[in-house]
Amino acid sequence: MVNALRLSKRQRQQELSRQWADNPFITDEDMANKFNVSVQTIRLDRMELGIPELRERIKSMAEQAYGQVRSLPPDEVIGDIIDLELDRYGISLFEVGAEHVFSRNNIARGHYLFAQANSLAIALIDEELALTAKSTVRFLKPVVLGDKCIAKAKVASHGEERSEVEVETRVGEDRVLHGQFDIYHGPLERVSNR
Repeated sequence: MVNALRLSKRQRQQELSRQWADNPFITDEDMANKFNVSVQTIRLDRMELGIPELRERIKSMAEQAYGQVRSLPPDEVIGDIIDLELDRYGISLFEVGAEHVFSRNNIARGHYLFAQANSLAIALIDEELALTAKSTVRFLKPVVLGDKCIAKAKVASHGEERSEVEVETRVGEDRVLHGQFDIYHGPLERVSNR
């Protein structure tokens, strides 16, 4: 925790700006706890700094990232892609809602977590056609209703027709999924001429 008693308003705002730049998913509540100030103080600081609220930050990042994706239409991506550099890395955010969990225990169904990781891996590929040829996925911890899953993907190797993509999903500091995806890719006419 940052010792807020030692920070002036200007120092606190500088530190807030730095932390939001490092992790745009930090909530006002998390920042208030970290700086030992009220949520209202954080909101006022954020407004003075011109930093939008969490939903707006995510929406803005998602709009920029979706414009780059060639391999999938935006409505086929599970979660919100919020950062993307084609053929290199990407980040997506998926919030677990009531429709994603088992009703008796509020634990997320695994296929949603897989779909988030898989669609992010495909979206990374800068081709019209990208398909999962093979995947190895390990579920490391249960995910529950309300969790915010942040998946980070990176292209481990990139070939002429295949790429290896590694994906790690976290909820807070906890790793909840690790996956390796072998992605087949190329121009769309490869399959449309068959």
